[in-house]
Amino acid sequence: MAVKLRLKRMGKKKQPTYRVVAADSRSPRDGRFIEAIGVYAPRGKSTIEPDAIVEIDNEKAVHWLSKGAQPTPRVERLLHETGAWEMFQESKVGG
Repeated sequence: MAVKLRLKRMGKKKQPTYRVVAADSRSPRDGRFIEAIGVYAPRGKSTIEPDAIVEIDNEKAVHWLSKGAQPTPRVERLLHETGAWEMFQESKVGG
């Protein structure tokens, strides 16, 4: 089974929030997933706080990456933002 780290769309119309999930690559975008590893809200919490929210459990992300999960380009950028990608690269070099 090929596992991908990708976004699952949630939220209201024109107010998307996403879950970062580990899912089988054959399952649909909003379908079944194996494990949720974080949250991404590109529009922030509200109009008062419009900054994007990125919350990812770095340990879970590194765990899935070390098992061979492939992140989508957007998820890879989010992993760079949170530092999970660097943790994964260090663990790969460290052994």
